[in-house]
Amino acid sequence: MARNSDLDVAYVAKLARINLTEAEAELFQKQLEDVLKYVEKLHQADVSDVEAAGHGLPIFNVFREDAPRDWFTAEKALSNAPRQANGLFIVPKVVE
Repeated sequence: MARNSDLDVAYVAKLARINLTEAEAELFQKQLEDVLKYVEKLHQADVSDVEAAGHGLPIFNVFREDAPRDWFTAEKALSNAPRQANGLFIVPKVVE
């Protein structure tokens, strides 16, 4: 974790070409320091008994079983196509 003095909002704003007033830079620097203090506080929490997880809630599969079924035939899918050839849709060219 970087120390507070290692992160300078005015310097980062200059690198990002963001024009901040001095008051804005001071405000954002104070807010950044508050966030970093809170992160340090979180590092003090004992999580040794907490099981590692990718999600806070249990994840389960919400999809239906993938089963084959009757669907359109190629002829039926092409039946309303304005233009077709060799069993394919003919569409206008969109890339130059």
